[in-house]
Amino acid sequence: MTGRARVFGGDVNTDYIITSRRKRESLDPQVLRRYLFEELDADFAASVEPGDLIVAGKNFGCGSAMEVAVTAVVGAGIPGVLAPSFSRTYYRNAVNNGLLPVVCDTSGIHEGDRLTVLRGEGLAVRNETTGETIAAAALPRIMWEIVAAGGLVPYFRRHGDFQV
Repeated sequence: MTGRARVFGGDVNTDYIITSRRKRESLDPQVLRRYLFEELDADFAASVEPGDLIVAGKNFGCGSAMEVAVTAVVGAGIPGVLAPSFSRTYYRNAVNNGLLPVVCDTSGIHEGDRLTVLRGEGLAVRNETTGETIAAAALPRIMWEIVAAGGLVPYFRRHGDFQV
């Protein structure tokens, strides 16, 4: 997975990702993507490109447990979010909806950096712009398989049950 870094600070709550008033209008990911991060950066949604990676500070996805905060990110074609920590609910919603949550130090990543998420024995992030490789927390195999399948529903459609 390679993409352009789109950088936000810490404590980005779910209402900053997609305001709760927008989910009353539609739950369609293609509609919601137009309002992604509108409270933090009014131009973000128009500038995001499929494959971009969200890079944030600690506690990404805090606040309410609304799953639509993941749906809107996935709808924009963003395959992963990198942050030093996530709210537990956002982390699980991300996995269950096919969005890769990468726990790593993001302090040296800047807007526009080219990043590659590497999977081997564990996870790492290669900053192609600076040449730095950043260690990332390993994702349990079953969670990786759920993300790779596109989320929990596609995983179950394919396998019928958890493959252990």
